[in-house]
Amino acid sequence: MPEIAPGPAFPTFREALQFWIKLGFISFGGPAGQIAIMHKELVEKRRWISEPHFLHALNFCMLLPGPEAQQLATYLGWRLHGARGGIAAGGLFVLPSILILWALSWLYMSHGDVSWVKSIFYGLVPAVIAIIASAGLRIGKKALKTPALWLLAAASFVAIFYFKISFVLIILAAAAIGWIGSRISPTQFPATKSHGDEDDDSEKGFLKLPPCKQATWARTLKITLVACTLWWIPILLMGLWQGWASVIFRQGVFFSKAALMTFGGAYAVLPYVAQQAVEHHGWLTQPQMMSGLALAETTPGPLIMVLQFVGFVGAWQHPGEMSPLVAGTLGALITTWATFLPCFLFVFLGGPHVEHLRSRPTLSIMLTAITAAVVGVIVNLAVWFAWHALRPPTGGFDWYVLVVSIAAFIALTRFKAGVVQTIGVCALLGLVWKMLVMVP
Repeated sequence: MPEIAPGPAFPTFREALQFWIKLGFISFGGPAGQIAIMHKELVEKRRWISEPHFLHALNFCMLLPGPEAQQLATYLGWRLHGARGGIAAGGLFVLPSILILWALSWLYMSHGDVSWVKSIFYGLVPAVIAIIASAGLRIGKKALKTPALWLLAAASFVAIFYFKISFVLIILAAAAIGWIGSRISPTQFPATKSHGDEDDDSEKGFLKLPPCKQATWARTLKITLVACTLWWIPILLMGLWQGWASVIFRQGVFFSKAALMTFGGAYAVLPYVAQQAVEHHGWLTQPQMMSGLALAETTPGPLIMVLQFVGFVGAWQHPGEMSPLVAGTLGALITTWATFLPCFLFVFLGGPHVEHLRSRPTLSIMLTAITAAVVGVIVNLAVWFAWHALRPPTGGFDWYVLVVSIAAFIALTRFKAGVVQTIGVCALLGLVWKMLVMVP
């Protein structure tokens, strides 16, 4: 019999902390890139987590509202070192992007009227349109495997674009359709692929993890009370301080609701946030929203960080009696807090159930239907952005945006250009184009 490779030594909390800090600064490339980095480092290189365990955890995080990559890091940190490990992993995953995006938001709002800065952000517009369109195509190729799922995607687009039906209702309806449809025609609503049974991690040379904490009513109640108290105290204090009608308090409430709706990743909730923040609340304009999305794409961490930009700009432009910088900073912080704290609640509550998900195919079927609906929602976002960008408020038709958007889309989909590189090239092109246009 061949010898079984011994598992690695159990990492100390300090060793794990060093990795989570590193991950926070290198987590570019969206959720796919971030998950790939964690897989390479934790499964292939360090062997702290086995392949089946990693995939089961990823399936679990995809079922939760919120950014799956950040929640996966939180779960893996929790599995290694308990609550402090989960808090460290999840918090450090977003901390660098919080600081970087705050600085970029300040630069945008304080120097955005400078001609060359404005030209750069104008150049980002076609990049954003291309990125969203390519994301819809990429997700659609994976999700729309049957005619029924194609029809569901088309219906979700019509519902949100033409009839302005709430994103929440679309997601709930998609889940119900998936559940009912799987019983009527199982081949039209397939479950996601299973990753097989998990073998003993130590026999395959992986770290032998301690037994997972058991889910009990006492544990559930304790975690829920602590997390909900921490979640709402800053928001309520802001309401008591600045008033219940203040922008920052309303942002806390709004983004708390949004945090419960982010099934399917950031691109799924962005149409809802963009339309509500721009058209309903009037916190920022459509060009500002597109600039924020481009800035979030260039920073490490999850794309949902764009919500921090929305909070910053909305509070900056409605500061009340505070200075714009103070108001913007508080708006950014309250938005980020309301967006990410629920992620820890969901992971800590659901963590003990990860290994039982394999016996729950119904959840997987509902997730398949939700993902199909999300494709239609993403197409709506691309069309919404493109419509406003191609027909600017000054009138006419912006042919430059159309041509560069198509070129950027081809670069992303046909030639596999990187997102950051595409944004950089488009920003430079925008600067050059505006300089040429302004030359007498």
